[in-house]
Amino acid sequence: MIKKFIDRLLGKTSTKSKKPQFGKREEVGAAVHGIDPKLVDERALNVVRTLKNAGFEAYVVGGAVRDLMVGLAPKDFDVATNATPEQVKGLFRRAFIIGRRFRIVHVVYGRGREHEVIEVSTFRAYMDNAAAEQVAGNEKTSKSELAGMKHAVDSTGRVLRDNVWGPQEEDAVRRDFTINAMYYDPETQIVVDYHHGIKDSKDRVIRMIGDPATRYREDPVRIIRAVRFAAKLSGLGFKLEAKTAAPLIKSQELLAEVPQSRLFDEMLKLLQTGHALASIEQLKALGMARGIYPLLDVVVQRAEQAFVKAALRDTDRRVSEGKPVVASFLLACVLWADVRDGWAKRINERQHAHPALQDAIEDVFNSHIGDVSGRGKLGGDMREIWMMQPRFEKRVGSAPFGLVEQARFRAAFDFMRLRAETGEIDEVLADWWQEFSLADDNLRQDMVDQVREEQQQQQRQRVPRVHKAPAARDAGSVVREATPAADADHTRPDSLPAFAPGEPATGVDAPKKRRRRRRSNGPREGGEPTSDAGV
Repeated sequence: MIKKFIDRLLGKTSTKSKKPQFGKREEVGAAVHGIDPKLVDERALNVVRTLKNAGFEAYVVGGAVRDLMVGLAPKDFDVATNATPEQVKGLFRRAFIIGRRFRIVHVVYGRGREHEVIEVSTFRAYMDNAAAEQVAGNEKTSKSELAGMKHAVDSTGRVLRDNVWGPQEEDAVRRDFTINAMYYDPETQIVVDYHHGIKDSKDRVIRMIGDPATRYREDPVRIIRAVRFAAKLSGLGFKLEAKTAAPLIKSQELLAEVPQSRLFDEMLKLLQTGHALASIEQLKALGMARGIYPLLDVVVQRAEQAFVKAALRDTDRRVSEGKPVVASFLLACVLWADVRDGWAKRINERQHAHPALQDAIEDVFNSHIGDVSGRGKLGGDMREIWMMQPRFEKRVGSAPFGLVEQARFRAAFDFMRLRAETGEIDEVLADWWQEFSLADDNLRQDMVDQVREEQQQQQRQRVPRVHKAPAARDAGSVVREATPAADADHTRPDSLPAFAPGEPATGVDAPKKRRRRRRSNGPREGGEPTSDAGV
């Protein structure tokens, strides 16, 4: 009591938390949980089987169990075990230990785009703040101080490192939401539940394990995860429990101490897991439309713009169809208005189009992306998508053949197609490039030739042909025959204008051009010089 009184006088806050309720282990059979074992990924099943055959416990865990229980096919499968990361790595040919804050193992199957990663974590022990090593810094600054530590927190109680292994019941209480704290054995089809996750799944409730405010303080990213789960599961009738939702807005200020790179990744999860539009609606409904991450603020602000909304909807559609999505495309759509307007402004200031576009892009990177990913692969892909847009206007010569072979052509084309669908450019242009990209070389050449003929025809219709007025003659004069020099307008190709830019529109006052005589290469018979001019 005396120590608490002194701490209160000194302004110190106690980091000691209440002893958690570990919960009672319940083993629930298939007749109750209703999971279809056919929905379990064969590679996740192989990981579980391999670990069990080696004498370890192993379960499918987390969101995969939740999705299986409500009849969804999980996108990812995670496995939890009592084997240490080193022991897990030794059982698989392609396994890699990653992370320092939380050490886990990635077991990799397949190669290239078809590869699949099964994430394997070791059961972690519950350790309250009093038992953890105290660090003066925070997530941004304390990496050197964390060297050699297994469990550490900062002065606010935020967990900075958590690599102390323990029993399954303690691992369960460390997890965030009850519906994410269930363990499924695909061989026995038993679900192990400590915190009434099965009941909450059936009642469609998203509830935090333990005191929500304390859990948000331990890891502020749980704030974003709460929004993401509410958005993802809203279509199935799930809602955030009132006690879980209540501290969200007040706890939002804790995100200021989270590294920008981690917030950037969490923002992408909100937008790229197939529920982007629902996530934005959740943020608005919860009063969190601003303040999580600057770039996310821009996305929410522009979500009702036709072009951005079309991009968000298209991203959700692709995820639902099992197609890949990339952050560069969606972010390029969100920030296109800034690029386009900055580009137009520079052109109006007489800057050349290509450097004007480059400068506009640099301004957007500096103001919205910064150093998180703006100078890496993501930024490079966004730059290519934007720089290709004016090239779609060039459909003659060799330009179309070169553009369609570019590595980022498909992304740039999809971007241009969305521009056409929302009325920014003519849909005829998008249809032409769609056909051109699928055609063989002969048909492509025919398409290019047709465009050239159409452009020539349009130019003839747009620029009137101008004929010079005949010179005045005396009544007794002899009218000479028209020559190429005297009627020069008729010798011009039809595709060219009748007068150059800046030349008078009529030929009346224009000085007549004197025809130059060509020199002969040699004398004719009789010694007369040769000439193609009339005599």
